[in-house]
Formats: sequence, C-alpha cells, structure tokens
Amino acid sequence: MKCEVATILSNEEIAKDTYRMEMQAEIAADMQPGQFVNIQIDSFFLRRPISICDVIDPQHFVIIYKVVGDGTKRLSLMDKGQTLNVFGPLGHGYPIEEKEDSVLLIGGGVGVPPLYELAKQYRRLDKKVDVVLGFNDRGSLFYEEEFKALGCRVYVATMDGSYGTKGTVMDAIDEAGITTDFVCSCGPVPMLKAVEERYQRGYVSFESRMACGIGACMACIAKDKKEEELYHRICKEGPVFPIGKVAFGWI
Repeated sequence: MKCEVATILSNEEIAKDTYRMEMQAEIAADMQPGQFVNIQIDSFFLRRPISICDVIDPQHFVIIYKVVGDGTKRLSLMDKGQTLNVFGPLGHGYPIEEKEDSVLLIGGGVGVPPLYELAKQYRRLDKKVDVVLGFNDRGSLFYEEEFKALGCRVYVATMDGSYGTKGTVMDAIDEAGITTDFVCSCGPVPMLKAVEERYQRGYVSFESRMACGIGACMACIAKDKKEEELYHRICKEGPVFPIGKVAFGWI
C-alpha cells in the first residue's frame, strides 16, 4: 500500500446518487477483490474509504460510491483531469477458492461494487457464477448488465418490487431456486446476518465506519464470535472475513 496522486478519467452518475469513477494510478497493479482505497478530499480531515470495483489493468481502476454526505457530494462534483490523493490498496479481500466449481455472489446497495472484480476473477477460471443484487428500487439499480457481460447469471431484488423480485436478496434466491452453497457477500448488516443464517461456507465483507484505514486507531473493531477476548479491525484484518467469524453486534 502507498499514497499516490491519481488522475480522474471519468466520474459519472450511474444510478440514483451513485457514481462510477475511473482513475489512473500505479497502485492498481496491487489491488485484489474486496480491498478498498482511502481517498483524501479537499477541506475534509478524514479520508473516505471506498471499495475497489474493477481493476481494468495495472494502471487503471474503478470505484463506485454513493453520495451520503458532504465529502462524497464534493467527490461527485469532480471532473475528468482532476487529481485525488489515494492511499491503498487496504485491507484483506476475498480469497479465490479455485477448488470451487460454482460461487454465489450476494450484494446489497453499495456492497455490490467489490463483487464485480471478484466475479471477473472467478469467470477467468471458468467457474459458474450466480449473482444476486439487492436494491431499494429500480432507480438505485446498477451493474446488472456488466455482470451479465462477464457470463454471470444475474438476479435482482428490489424492496418495493419495481424491478425483479419484490423483497430481499433471499427472496430472489428462493424464487430462482439457486442451490450453490459457497457464497461471497457484501452489503448492509441485516443482509449479511441473513446470509450467515443460511450459509456456512464462504466469505462476507463488512461495511463499517473507519477513521485511519490502517488499523491504528481501533475505531472499527469487531468481536470474534468464538474467542471472547479476540477482536478484529475491519479495516486491517477485514473487511472480508470467513462466514461465522465476526459477531455482528460489535459492528
């Protein structure tokens, strides 16, 4: 990991309050699916941690972010040719389990982006990949066609029923009759809880508020489920953990 001045190549809204930014930086060569970068935004003290969506090549990568406050609003207004101080890649991502013949990827909202690079890597290994995406409504939907272009089978759930299955990602899985039992997931805690209640094999990626992004400040700790005195830093040991490793009540 290192700090680098990255050049913005594009920054476009792709869904409601959701933006796709492509950047040029040498740190792209070291990125793995599930990792994140910490971005310095002018006039804001804390960096913004944003997951890596796509590693195009060793010089170019993509992030997808949602405007949720003043910092990400400022980010959304930046134009092609401007630069950002980017620190990364950070955290531990998803291990690639080559022994698995098929994988089920479950993403909710801004938890969808890190699953795209993961899907790419499994498809390069010619693995069967089912992708289930959950959003609040049709206007929030993104990257359905991009996953399909990789050769994935894609299913969508919206809470209001405006597109795909009405309800949660679990409702979409049931409706589609998906039986794959090796799962990689990223999204809000209620969704991850539902994933862990049903599946025993795979990995989940936790969304958590962070400060330093390197494990020094201990602002994003989570308790181990089995070892009472053991804690994990989401930004350092995570954000990806094996299913059943982390206690949700501490996130």
